[in-house]
Amino acid sequence: MAGPAAPEQGAGEDVVSERSERPAAHEYDPFYAGYIARVPEGDIVRILDRQLEETLRPLRGLDERGASFAYAAGKWTVREVVGHLCDAERVFAYRALRIARGDTIDLPGFDENAWAPAAGHDDRPLAERLDELAAVRRATMLLLESLPDEAWRRVGSANGSPASVRAIATVIAGHELHHRAVLAERYLARLAAPRPG
Repeated sequence: MAGPAAPEQGAGEDVVSERSERPAAHEYDPFYAGYIARVPEGDIVRILDRQLEETLRPLRGLDERGASFAYAAGKWTVREVVGHLCDAERVFAYRALRIARGDTIDLPGFDENAWAPAAGHDDRPLAERLDELAAVRRATMLLLESLPDEAWRRVGSANGSPASVRAIATVIAGHELHHRAVLAERYLARLAAPRPG
């Protein structure tokens, strides 16, 4: 995925600085603090562009058997984790869109555990799920790149808590990093371990 163009001198610098500013604690629900803490400093749109490839790379080498792996009974498969990343990013991006446009309605939450069985994530090949995640990310980036600087500071409400556009963008990145770590530690490490005789 090609990264965003370098900012031009002048007006574009304000947007880059807004995209680089960390969200303040009053801009998001405390539940998301752990996700936000995972995200490095910098332009969040560029971070989102860079980090997706780092998430996709180890998953591209999995066969369908590996994609069906769950590390424990009742846990998601690799395909379902990727599907969850797609679902969650769509919801977060929708929230960012509405808040960026000045919407003041409290946006509803979602229950990822209720969505997973209804989604049929395991019904399609992993390669299709990975392509979908890349497409969702590209759409998210195009949305975020299009926002004027004042939109990044707007704070709305999601699931009864404050949510700024910059906080939502940072949560998208942190949520992905959280699941990348889970995939590496609980899925890919076990799949790579030698199997007993």
